[in-house]
Amino acid sequence: MKASRIVSALGIVFAATLAAPAVAQQLKMMTGPQGGSWYPLGGAIQGILEKNIPGVSMQVLPGAGISNVLGVQTGKADLGFGNGVSSYDGVRGTEPFKQKTDNVCQVATLYFQYFHLVALADAGIKTVGDAGGKALTTQQKGNTGEQMTRDVLKVYGLDYGKMSRVNFSSYTDSVAQLKDGQAQLFGLITTVPASSVMDLASARDIRVLEIPDDKFRALQKINKGYDKRVIKAGSYPKQDRDVNTIGTWTHLIASCKLPEQLVYNITKALATNVETLGNVVSAVKGLSVKDMATDIGVPYHPGARKFYQEAGAL
Repeated sequence: MKASRIVSALGIVFAATLAAPAVAQQLKMMTGPQGGSWYPLGGAIQGILEKNIPGVSMQVLPGAGISNVLGVQTGKADLGFGNGVSSYDGVRGTEPFKQKTDNVCQVATLYFQYFHLVALADAGIKTVGDAGGKALTTQQKGNTGEQMTRDVLKVYGLDYGKMSRVNFSSYTDSVAQLKDGQAQLFGLITTVPASSVMDLASARDIRVLEIPDDKFRALQKINKGYDKRVIKAGSYPKQDRDVNTIGTWTHLIASCKLPEQLVYNITKALATNVETLGNVVSAVKGLSVKDMATDIGVPYHPGARKFYQEAGAL
């Protein structure tokens, strides 16, 4: 009788265990500044993961390319967006990073971002070499766009000290400065066409400056994460020719300490919901699993690697 009751009780406990929901997994994800594309894209990823992975909930936080890598490295965040050029610096432990980011793993490569150096058409700046003594506005420190602006100036023998003024501002504030004539040059990294550049072009004539092949090669010596791209003619008002520039990949990173199965599930959920991401950022449309698996020099998380291997993308 007693044995029967014990077996019955064990059966109840076992059944309750099977019926219990998965252990809740609280995740934090660092994205980008409000007004940019990363913040809403992070919200879309939040929706996908919470819908497709039982027990997962996620908090979306603002951030920037460099600070996101540091956030994941130090445990401030579990996930984050990065830019290949600055994430690669983290892997190597070179400036602006003080040490190697050995807790940062690759999850998925998402889309390409283009560096823009935009001058007011009446500022007398036809090439980057003409920028000395002019007023510059760029993204806030901790943003990859600011890092890239510094690197581009460097290969022309320029730096912030050779500008008449340098402001570190949001997209919105930078555009306002150019419209008011407080700045003559704007450095940023974004998609094409960039809404902030279109906003500026609605009020002032602009020139998107070219980065020729020799300067691209010099930039690759600084950082192998740089890649070459073209801003097609007609992307912006009165842009009557193609403009050679540089850029880098936006990718999703994760703490290497996250469980393998969790990151496998995250990667799979994103791969099967690309259309949702593309509705938020058009550059993501058409993303394939092979594209997601693009190697940008950051070690794959074991969970992501397992998914890509099973999918035949690695």
